[in-house]
Amino acid sequence: MATTARKKSTPVKTSAYDVAEHLRTPEEMAAYLDAWLEEALDDVSGIARALGDIARAKGMSQVAKEAGLSRESLYRALSEGGNPSFATVLKVARALAVRLHAQPA
Repeated sequence: MATTARKKSTPVKTSAYDVAEHLRTPEEMAAYLDAWLEEALDDVSGIARALGDIARAKGMSQVAKEAGLSRESLYRALSEGGNPSFATVLKVARALAVRLHAQPA
């Protein structure tokens, strides 16, 4: 019976995926938020995180300043489990230069 030599496997290097690194243009940011609004309308936390992803792509400090919020409160509001008020969502959307869109269901 032939024996098979086992080769040592080389460990695979992985890194965490960060969607914010891929949101480079206003069109990509708007499309990303629109996809969340379309596909996961009931996932309030997910939509807040999507706004947070876009804010990180644009620069959290800049977005916080333009929205009139502290950076820490913006991180907290748009983090997983965050529960931003609608006023905060509107301020952040304005600072991100994106519009929320309504259409008949």
